[in-house]
Amino acid sequence: MASTMEFAGEQVERGIQGAALRRQFYESISRLHRWIEENDYRAYDTFDGLSSPLLRPLTFETRALRTVLLQGVRRFPLNLRPLLGIKKSRSTKGMGFLARGFLRLHQSTGDPQWIERAQNALQWLVDNQSKGYSGSCWGNHFDYQSRGFYLPKGVPTIVWTSLIGHAFLDGYEYLKTDKYLQIAQSACHHIFQDLDRYVEDEGTCISYVPGLDCRVHNANTLGASFLARTYSYTGDQACRDLAEKALLYTAKQQRTDGSWYYGEKEDLQWVDNFHTGYVLDCFKHYLESTGDDQFKPVMDKGYDYWKKTFFLPDGTPRYYNHKTLPIDIQCCSQAIDTLVFFRDDDPESVALAAKIALWTIEHMQDESGYFYYRRYSTRLVNKTPTLHWGQATMLCALAGIHKSL
Repeated sequence: MASTMEFAGEQVERGIQGAALRRQFYESISRLHRWIEENDYRAYDTFDGLSSPLLRPLTFETRALRTVLLQGVRRFPLNLRPLLGIKKSRSTKGMGFLARGFLRLHQSTGDPQWIERAQNALQWLVDNQSKGYSGSCWGNHFDYQSRGFYLPKGVPTIVWTSLIGHAFLDGYEYLKTDKYLQIAQSACHHIFQDLDRYVEDEGTCISYVPGLDCRVHNANTLGASFLARTYSYTGDQACRDLAEKALLYTAKQQRTDGSWYYGEKEDLQWVDNFHTGYVLDCFKHYLESTGDDQFKPVMDKGYDYWKKTFFLPDGTPRYYNHKTLPIDIQCCSQAIDTLVFFRDDDPESVALAAKIALWTIEHMQDESGYFYYRRYSTRLVNKTPTLHWGQATMLCALAGIHKSL
């Protein structure tokens, strides 16, 4: 296997990224897609531990015990969910990433099956919005306890809503379906009406969830990127103005080395791979959507830090800025996606993305087609099949690199 990977790495480094790599990536996508179809678009979620009907009553609905249950299921190196009565489900965020991936596959192959699947995924999202809010929005299909708040099933988050909103904008951009732009505009209305905003100097941070003061950089910038991109199609100046203020907030919090903490509160001060990728994507979306390049030095500094910090020479994506393990499938998928997105800024980015994709297929894809959740060592692997956190994000990322080659 090592020699195969070394040869593949040499191919990438020499720029030989043509038909052979495209075939290899498409074969991986096809195996993954078969698995998703066979499982009816259902799998587990990284944070679904509170869905256990056996152990949930033992939390007595206290914050501490809910956290223990959720994190215990999440971090245990084996999949406990079948034993705990947790069932596979569909995921709104997962369907959003799948819709984006299917659209990319149609762009790169012309196969009409991918358009039908993209439209089906987007319609499912239309039919499964969170109820009772000012506009289109989406949340988890399970109860969630974080360090800072408890989030009941169905309560929307700006992360879910913005990432899914991008899927509808992709659909509008590629298919020219007006309904998709209307859904995006409705989601922007939700952001304005239902989410609190916190002014700090010239910047504004958009809260992660309705009704709570929860300031997180990737959530704030995802909202900004979605607003900016919607502005590019509608000309709604309010969307652009809030996007600019939100990015001002995060830009001013960039650390001297180019990184960002997950959040500025003391218990949120860590730096990881995939959340940094989200933030970088968002600055680039704003620049491309508005033509305003005021944040480009911030983006470039962050990108240079991220690229130098989070990848080993063989393409292994590190989790944190200070350690590699665990190797998480979300770090793999987001790294591929961000690097491909930055291909016009960095002539080496697609080669590195391909190297990471090859490493991930070799070390994280099961023979049945799905991708493992985490690898703790060469022998210890958590093989839990998660939908949005793994299958959907990897299909989207691999479709993106397949299209770019």
